[in-house]
This record gives sequence, structure tokens and C-alpha cells, in this order.
Amino acid sequence: MKTETKRKGASKQGAAKGRKDAGANGANGVTSSPSTAADGELICTTETTLGAEQLLELYRYLLLTRLVEERLVNLYRQTKVVGGVFRSLGQEATAVGTCYALESRDFIAPLIRDLGAVLVKGIRPREIFAQYMAKAWGPSEGRDLNIHFGNMEKGFIGPISHLGDMIPVMTGIALGARMQQKEIVALAYIGDGGMSTGAFHEGLNFAAVQRLPVIIIAEHNWYAYSTPTRLQTAVENLADKAAGYGIPGHIVDGNDIIACYEVTKRAADYARSGGGAVLIEAKTYRRKGHAEHDDQRYISAEELEMWEKRDPVDRFTRHLLTQEIATQAQLDAIVADVQREIDEDVAWAEESPMPDAEKVAYGVFDNSIVPPAFRPKIFGDK
Repeated sequence: MKTETKRKGASKQGAAKGRKDAGANGANGVTSSPSTAADGELICTTETTLGAEQLLELYRYLLLTRLVEERLVNLYRQTKVVGGVFRSLGQEATAVGTCYALESRDFIAPLIRDLGAVLVKGIRPREIFAQYMAKAWGPSEGRDLNIHFGNMEKGFIGPISHLGDMIPVMTGIALGARMQQKEIVALAYIGDGGMSTGAFHEGLNFAAVQRLPVIIIAEHNWYAYSTPTRLQTAVENLADKAAGYGIPGHIVDGNDIIACYEVTKRAADYARSGGGAVLIEAKTYRRKGHAEHDDQRYISAEELEMWEKRDPVDRFTRHLLTQEIATQAQLDAIVADVQREIDEDVAWAEESPMPDAEKVAYGVFDNSIVPPAFRPKIFGDK
């Protein structure tokens, strides 16, 4: 879990010029044009409340997300992964930056492409590797795959595949916390396709009416599987939908990790202080198919090339160097440390045994109330 040290540096008026207060309605949080270095290359916003130590920790989480997924692809190609691999290549900054803005007491409900948020919440890479391999030492002990698991102590609610359904769940988390007089924020991720489901609107409407501290991160990555966003919703900006519920809507550059942090930090402060729900649209891009089995034939080479130039890892690396926040030697040391951790955790996961077949019947229901159910013997001893 990220360290919650006191933020260094003077507080700025938002993550980028042109963003209004979080209390206003509508899609008012449009960030300014992307920041550039002296050579014209993209960097991140320079207006931040984060100090150098926190920025380097942010870099580690961003890099960890990228490299864990790269290793999962290698394991998948070696047939060591059970099921599919769903990468977040190109949109890691959205998950990492937004989750880093939360406090340890807050809750998240990620999607399968939000591994970065899961890592920020304190889940170790070894747990991810064992989970993808369906090993006994994985969080779900082989019962489910990828990030279909949760950890209540760390504020991580396990997602399901039915898109949109986690919005009402997080609304319930926020309501339950209010009844217990706990000041938490519940943050849920949703894609542009998932925003067209009924559960999304029902959950958000209830959160808005009850003024619950719920933040929705809408990841606008331009495709719902292979369906372009323009073919499944009529609005140009997903944040425009906030106006229909009378809540703030903000748009942020999803490939700018600092901007993602800043807009979410402001939204969390607003929600926690009684302002209610907030919708944040992160404009980003998924540079791989829906999963590793998707060859992306519906994407043009020119489109991919354009977004490669906006890669969030390259962009943040360039930012740290050009702004003299870190030296190349410091960044190389972080890369080496992350690689070491991944190597150790993959070895640990591979050594983990496969689960016993009988154990799958346990832990599905509360076994203190409902005994495990086994298939009745048709043949055998009478």
C-alpha cells in the first residue's frame, strides 16, 4: 500500500489549468492541452501537490503494473496461465493515479483492466501470478481467475464480469459506511461500454440522490471489446452524463498520471466532506485487444502509432527526468528492484501447488450454515 506521508509542495488550483471546483455540475473539469518539455515531447502536468518521494513511488507502481502484465503475457504464451490475460497497456496511468489519491480506509471496485489500482491497494504481484495460474496459494485458491477476488481488509472489492453491476455494490458500501459513521470514499471503475448498462445508471442515480461519497472513474478507451464508443453512446464526452444526475463531471487526460491523481484527490476530498458522488472521465486508450486472444484487426496501424506516442510510462519517465525530479540512475534502480520482485514472485507462484479438487466445494457458501455440496456417487460402493 502506498505510504501516506504528508504531501510536499505548495497546493495548486487543480491538476491543470481550466478545471473548475468539484462542486459545480456538468462536464466542467476539462484539463488543458497536454504539457510538453522543451523538445516538444509530452510530459505530465507540472501543477501538483505531490513531493518527489511520492512521485517516485507513483512511478514504481506504474512500472510494476506494466511489467507484471508483460510477465503475465509470457506465462500465458507458455500455457502456464489458466484462462485469458486482459492487459491495460496504454491506460495504466488511469488506474494507478486515481487509486493513489485515496486513503487506506477507502474502497475500490476495479475492472479486469485495473491491475494498477489493485497493486496500489497493497495486493502483491505473487498473489496476482498465483491467481492467474489458478494455484492453491492464490487469493481464491483456484476457484476463479485474473483479479476476480477481493480483500476487505485492504479495501478491495472483487469485481465480477457483469459490467456496471459494481456501481450499485459500491453505492451500498458507501451507504453502509455512512450508517456506521465511517468517513470512507467508495471508488468504482467503469468502461465506456459499461456505462450503457442499466445497473450503472441505477447505482449512480441512488448515489447522487443520497449524496453518497461515491466516485466513478469512467475509462474512455474508445472501444467496448471491438465496438467503437461512438456506436454505443451518443454523447461526445462521458462526463456529460453527470448532469443528468446533478453531480460534478470532470474530464482528465487518462495518460497523465499526475493529472489523474490530482483530479481524484480533489473529488475524494469533496465527496468525503459531504458533497456526494462525482463522475470522472479519463480519456485514455487500450493499445491491446480485449484480451490476448483478440488480434485487434478492427484497429488501424495509424491509430495505434498515434497513441504509442502518448504512452503513460514513457511520458512519466520523461517528466521525472526533464523536471529534474529524478536521475536516470534512480529510475534504473527502481526498474531493477521491480524486476527482482517480479522474478521472485513468479518463482513463488510457480512453486505453488494446484488446489485439491475436493476443496472447490468449500468456501462457496458459509459452511457453518450450509455444508459443502459434493456430487452424489452414482457408481462405487453400495
